[in-house]
Amino acid sequence: MTSTPTPVPAPVVAGAGTGTASGGRIGPLSTAVRLGGLFGPSVFGVTAAAVALPKVAAALGAAPAEVAWVLTAHALALGVGTAVFGRLADSRGARAALPAASLLLAAGALVCLAAPSLGVLVGGRLLLAAGSGGVAAVGAALLAGVDPGERGRVLAGYGMVMAVFASVATLLGGVVTTWLSWRVTLVLPVLSVVAAPFCLRLAVRPGSRRPIDVAGAAALTAAVSTLLVIVQSRTLGLGGPVVLGLVAGFVPASGALVWRVARRPDGFVPRALVGAAVHRIGAAIGVGVFAGLFAAMYVIPQILAGVHGWSVLTIGVALLPGAAVGAVLSRRAGLLSARGGRLVLAGTAVAAAAALAVTATGRGGPWPAVAAASLCLAAFALTQVVIIGDLSARLPPALRGAGMGLLNLTFFVGGGLGSAVTAASAVWLGTSRAPVVVALFPLLAALVAVATRARADAPAPPPAGTTAPPADTASPAPPSGPSHA
Repeated sequence: MTSTPTPVPAPVVAGAGTGTASGGRIGPLSTAVRLGGLFGPSVFGVTAAAVALPKVAAALGAAPAEVAWVLTAHALALGVGTAVFGRLADSRGARAALPAASLLLAAGALVCLAAPSLGVLVGGRLLLAAGSGGVAAVGAALLAGVDPGERGRVLAGYGMVMAVFASVATLLGGVVTTWLSWRVTLVLPVLSVVAAPFCLRLAVRPGSRRPIDVAGAAALTAAVSTLLVIVQSRTLGLGGPVVLGLVAGFVPASGALVWRVARRPDGFVPRALVGAAVHRIGAAIGVGVFAGLFAAMYVIPQILAGVHGWSVLTIGVALLPGAAVGAVLSRRAGLLSARGGRLVLAGTAVAAAAALAVTATGRGGPWPAVAAASLCLAAFALTQVVIIGDLSARLPPALRGAGMGLLNLTFFVGGGLGSAVTAASAVWLGTSRAPVVVALFPLLAALVAVATRARADAPAPPPAGTTAPPADTASPAPPSGPSHA
């Protein structure tokens, strides 16, 4: 067995790490569809579920602030799940992490379907989101291991698949809630389980078998959980004493996390990732894009429904062109250099910010709002291609799961922050004026992408403090044909 990491588009193997082919080679398009089907349904947990909240409140006799916990719990556990299972994929391999995450996702879905009360429903959403985040993290780690020679084509197809999932989320949520049940809408992320068996065929790289830093995981979980609840405290209707208590928990948890990273460089949050500029830059861009998307998905449907009288189904249909825009741009960006991809992402984000600003003026009827939402969806798809593609080419194989998991955790925290800031600004400015605040998020992402484009194509050296082999851009792409674990 060689020490060279196995690219994802490889022959089907008889067992993880054996290198024995038992089937045909998996092509770039098939790889993109499999991994997109694994990650894509995770977006339904927030965007589609938001449509069902009025039905949830009516069925369970809950107040709007109480029902908001359905989304808050999901965002919280989704981010934590991506980080935990990303590290598990590094340690035990994707063949162990993916079934575990799928089982947790399915168990949470069953609890949600049978929940007799809001408390049980929120508990089910926590389980479901943790599993959904875990499945997404494993998918991102597998995507990061794609053969460098085929990475561009895989990323282009993957971005197209993600654009479709993101753009149909609102429509699907409305259709399922109207024609089936709000309970089914809340468990739509379980669709990832359908793709899991097909993605297991791509998981041929064994784990490092290094023990997982439980203390570091606990500190990260506590810090992220309290932060997300703090930023959404206004939406959740939390009082001052509760918020102060959360702050009192956040400060020591954050301090413990910083201390743990300093003391244990190879712990749950590897110091090499924290110190890597490419990781910090990618996180900053992703936070801006995700915050803009989550905020737009919060406020744009309210404007289209409240101001222009559109139904949920009409709104969903109007956002479908966002899939086409995202698909075309993702295919283009996936075939460009890292620098060119960032420029495409920046241009799309600036266009989204401009459309959001026009929406806030009230001019142009409903169409600026539709354009803004569609461009935010396209920027989301491009982020999957450009940022994940860039990092997957630079991260050492032993850090890919942790890197992708922590990156997605940062993205989802940014999304929660965007929703919270927009909800607060809607109270002060009014819902119709809130898009001017939302516009700041994609604009931030664009500025970071443009400011760092010069270093995008520069090969990154192996992160300091790790014995992992260098990323696969440091060596020539392996020849086509059978590859070995």
